[in-house]
Amino acid sequence: MSGVLNKRQGRQSVLFDEPPYVKAAGNAAGKKEMEGPLGELFDYCDEDPYFGQNTWEKAESFLQEKALETALLKARLRSEDIGYLVAGDLLGQLIATSFGVEKFEIPFFGVYGACSTMGESMSLAAMMIEGGYADTAAALSSSHFASAEKQFRYPLDYGCQRPASATWTVTGSGCVILSKEECLLNNMSRALGANPVKVMGMTTGKIVDYGIKDSMNMGACMAAAAANVIEANLKDLNREPDHYDRIVTGDLGYVGADILKDMLNEKGINLNNHMDCGIEIYDNVRQDTHSGGSGCGCSALVLTAYLLPKLALGEFKRILFIPTGALLSPVSFNEGNTVPAIAHGIMIERC
Repeated sequence: MSGVLNKRQGRQSVLFDEPPYVKAAGNAAGKKEMEGPLGELFDYCDEDPYFGQNTWEKAESFLQEKALETALLKARLRSEDIGYLVAGDLLGQLIATSFGVEKFEIPFFGVYGACSTMGESMSLAAMMIEGGYADTAAALSSSHFASAEKQFRYPLDYGCQRPASATWTVTGSGCVILSKEECLLNNMSRALGANPVKVMGMTTGKIVDYGIKDSMNMGACMAAAAANVIEANLKDLNREPDHYDRIVTGDLGYVGADILKDMLNEKGINLNNHMDCGIEIYDNVRQDTHSGGSGCGCSALVLTAYLLPKLALGEFKRILFIPTGALLSPVSFNEGNTVPAIAHGIMIERC
C-alpha cells in the first residue's frame, strides 16, 4: 500500500516509479487534415472521405484500423505482442472502435471520454504497464467529421449555418504503443539525435460543468475542465507552468483557449507556453474552420504526428498533454441539459 501512496501526488496526480516508454505511434487522417499545416507529417491520408467504405461509421473504423496497423508496423510488433488495447471514439456504443479493432484480437478495454479519450486511454495503458500487468499496451482514438455531425448535430445535406464559436470535427485516428522496455520512438536512429520518450505520470480530471448548453461552443464547455487539470497538476506536484516546454490542450480552439487563459489568470496562473491541438491542426485563414478543430482524432493526430517526434528529437523536453472532452449526447442535449466536460493530463518527457 505504501508504494501506491508514494506514486499518488496530491488529489489528482500520479508519478510513476518506472515510467513506460513510447515505443511507436501511428496515425491516419482525412483530406482536410492533409491540407492543413501538419499534413505532411501524417502517416496515411486519403482524399476519399469514405476511405473506400460505404458509410461514415465504417470509414472511421477504417481510420482506427489503419492507425493501429501503422503503429504495430513501426514498433515491429504483431497484435499478439500487445498486452492490452485501450480505445474509444465519439459514436454511440463505441461502434467505430469495436468494428475497427476486432480483427486484431487484442484484449480490449473500450473507453469514452468524448474528445479527451486519447488522454484517458493513454493514462490507463500507462498504469497497466507501470503496474506490472502488461509489457506493452496500446492507446487509440478516432473521430470523423461526418459521423460526428450525423450523430450530434445536423445531417450534412441540411447545410446548417455554423456560428463563429463552432469547431470542425477532425477526421483522423492516432495510436500510441507504450512499452516497459526502453526504446526509441518509431525506431528513430540515435544518429539523428533522438532519445527515448517516457510517460512520467498523469493528472486525472474531474467532471466540470460550466453551465453551458450550446453544443456549438465546445471550447467554452471544456475550458473549465482543462483549467482544473492544469491547476491540479501544478498544485499536486508543486510546479510552475514553465516546468513544461508546452502545456497542450486537446481541442479548445480559439474561443476556449481564450477562456482558459482568463480562468487561470484569475487564479494567478499565467500560461505563456500554451498550445492547443485544435488551433494547430488547421490553417484557420485558409481553411475557415471558425474556432479550430475538435474531436478525439484532433489531439491524437497532433500528439502522434507532431508532439512526440519533437520530444524525441529534443525540440521539447517535457510537455503536459491535456485532451479535453464535452460529455454530451443527443439525448442529454435534446432534453435541455448542460454540457459537462472532462480533461485528462499526461506528463510526457524526453529521457
